[in-house]
Amino acid sequence: MSLPLPSLSLPRPPVPSRLIRTLDPCVPLAAKRRLVEPVLNRTFAEPLAEGEFDALEGRRISLAIDDLGVTLTLSLEAQRLVLCHAPGEATIRGGWREFLCLATRREDPDSLFFQRRLLIEGDTELGLMVKNLLDGREEGLAQGRLGDWLHRLERLAARDH
Repeated sequence: MSLPLPSLSLPRPPVPSRLIRTLDPCVPLAAKRRLVEPVLNRTFAEPLAEGEFDALEGRRISLAIDDLGVTLTLSLEAQRLVLCHAPGEATIRGGWREFLCLATRREDPDSLFFQRRLLIEGDTELGLMVKNLLDGREEGLAQGRLGDWLHRLERLAARDH
């Protein structure tokens, strides 16, 4: 005689975007700096050394990933990209998939802006300068460790669709 097994209903894991939206405000800036700054500075080492980011010295630009509720504000200090608390003078705003398309160059960056999937707000001259720096990297940002993360995000996005 077999006894019926109780049905076990495990809770579904939280959707990554909801988890990020919940956790991001709790993460101190110092922790974000330790995670984000080394990746950015390795990724942009060549343009930083060539002075391509010099116009960002003493200025701030925010990258607002609206659907994740994450905003990162960047500045340049001593030839290094740094995260800061102060709001950006310009903001590049969009969803995480649009930023992923920009970073991996899966879509033409100008199209993302012309279709208003990515927006520049505030000091548009500063925003366009940073957009052009991101756009000017032939291989996109999908190199090294950052590239590995971006490709994983791409696979996750494809699975969600």
